[in-house]
Amino acid sequence: MTPGTAGDGPFFCSDAARLRGDPIAGTAPYGDVWILVEYRGGWPANGFDGLDLRADVKTRVYRAAQEVRARILLVRRHGRRPSSGDAPQWAVLRYEPSGAHRQRWGTWRSDVDLAEVVDALDAPGEAGLPPVVLVCAHGQHDPCCAVRGRPVARALSERWPDLVWECAHVGGDRYAANVLVAPDGVYYGGLDGRSSVAAVEEHLAGRIHAGHLRGYTDLFPAQQAAVAAVLELAGPAGRQDYVVTETSRDGDRWRIRVADRSRRAARFDVEVRSYRAPPTRLTCRGAARSSAVVHEVVSISTM
Repeated sequence: MTPGTAGDGPFFCSDAARLRGDPIAGTAPYGDVWILVEYRGGWPANGFDGLDLRADVKTRVYRAAQEVRARILLVRRHGRRPSSGDAPQWAVLRYEPSGAHRQRWGTWRSDVDLAEVVDALDAPGEAGLPPVVLVCAHGQHDPCCAVRGRPVARALSERWPDLVWECAHVGGDRYAANVLVAPDGVYYGGLDGRSSVAAVEEHLAGRIHAGHLRGYTDLFPAQQAAVAAVLELAGPAGRQDYVVTETSRDGDRWRIRVADRSRRAARFDVEVRSYRAPPTRLTCRGAARSSAVVHEVVSISTM
């Protein structure tokens, strides 16, 4: 029996979600810009907001992030390996539908240096860099992020030490371990060490699978579920291979057309039903019951 699932010790939301069979498709938070701030000390429960930084600098960064709907994530290398005297890094990662993803990196030693992030948000950034693999391991936010996230961060860091960072809360505690590949904007969930290595290896080879896919962050939840269904039906594909061309809604039903931009040039019509699941406890730290929205694929047809 898994600890914490039936009165056996503390409650773990990721264990409970697995027992319920919570679907993960359609659960990725929206976003196409990420700000990474390397912070080697302890992370507060509320991440960047809780850091003891100069108020004026933190306000400037936060307001600039809000203007472009960027998410600010604290990051660190797995194991908090000792510094060799190098300065902590910051980065601005930007997703572009064309596939020409952009990144801008810098370093900071004082709070004032972080103001460079504001200028970087207005700069185009560099194309052609490899993606960044972010593993949520924010135990101060939710225990499952540490219990399940850190083993995944270790496994991935051993394979890709230059690409992988532990990061602060990315959303969806109950889907731990969560991995975000940015600026590709792809969320994976329900991972362990072995499955995470397989998922990232396939992702880097241009083959995204439906199995652990939470969604693409530039799509709305019902669209994410539709694309995951297409991947499950037609097999793995690259990040840019499928595009949502039409979306309509009638009550709780969505009709979503997904076009294949590869040589197969197929089109898929997907019907998705959105509804609220019964209230339940969704996080380790929150005892209150909440009702999550589920996006269920009702039918899919090929044209």
